[in-house]
Amino acid sequence: MLCKLQNVKKLCFIAGFPPILLVTMTAFVWAPMGRAQAATSELTDGIISGTVLLKASNRPASQVAVKLKSHAAGVFRSVLTDFEGHFEVRSLPPSTYEIVVDEPGYEPTQTSAQVDGTASKLVLYLNSSNLRPAERNRYTVSARELRIPGKAKSEYEKGVERLTKRDLGGSLRRFTKAAQAFPEYYEAYYHMGMVETTLGHFDAAMQAFQKAIDLSNGRYAWAEFGLAYLLFLQAKPEEAETAVRRGLEFDSSSPDGYVILGMALLRLDRADEAERSAREALLRNPNFAPAYLVLSDVCGRRHEYRAQLQGLDTYLKLEPNAANTEHVRQVREAVQRLAAKYYAED
Repeated sequence: MLCKLQNVKKLCFIAGFPPILLVTMTAFVWAPMGRAQAATSELTDGIISGTVLLKASNRPASQVAVKLKSHAAGVFRSVLTDFEGHFEVRSLPPSTYEIVVDEPGYEPTQTSAQVDGTASKLVLYLNSSNLRPAERNRYTVSARELRIPGKAKSEYEKGVERLTKRDLGGSLRRFTKAAQAFPEYYEAYYHMGMVETTLGHFDAAMQAFQKAIDLSNGRYAWAEFGLAYLLFLQAKPEEAETAVRRGLEFDSSSPDGYVILGMALLRLDRADEAERSAREALLRNPNFAPAYLVLSDVCGRRHEYRAQLQGLDTYLKLEPNAANTEHVRQVREAVQRLAAKYYAED
């Protein structure tokens, strides 16, 4: 969801053996910033990048969702443009991709690109749609960059920069200033919620997420994903499921949302549904590492320890330097010992 929570580790206690890691949000919570999830693979090294512009003014369209899909490759990705209208999606297998920008308040635009080992750079233009007033009222989430004051944008970008340096307090101050400069800045409130969650300030995080949801009229999926994760941490899986499903209604291409859903379903002892959710995430991004932790926990529930080890190994291959890597390795050692005993008894 997306963007990272580095410090929160949750354990799932499975009947019959030691605590097993239940997927954390490390690897994607800090990622709704116009960057696609990138993973290294010799088979998926294609890149599609480009710029989205507002045709009337030739100005960049920031924070606009760009969706890529290839049914042949089984890839579905979604990424937001940055403040200069740029986007980039890496780690794509060879295929023909459909690229779509469908921003409320603008006419949908689409193109296609072939990934064959060379980088593709695109330019897409958004035309304002001629909606009747009654229709316009339905679209409160739109390309708002023309209304966001420069000071708010500057503080927001500084907040993101602070996050990359793991300065949580500094980032929180910047996001707060961004929201003060532009009270409708629901993206800033979302990030405030994630920082507060990381700091363990759950009440403040809840308020920030709810503010982001209210300001976007519930149409900003990341706010729902953040709220769902917070509810998961508070041991409220039923409410987490409800929240993440709301988010997926507005962004069904997000692997992040499906992983959070899988986490909630596991907590509800619905392992089969959790597995399907994790595989939905991998359908959209085959290299989305957190999905393999969900699958690993599913296999642990079923006492399929060899498959569980495969899931952990895949995660470690994709995320060798993540903040929770050492913890995952410790879990893997515990599962390996358990597997040796379990299969020896067979």
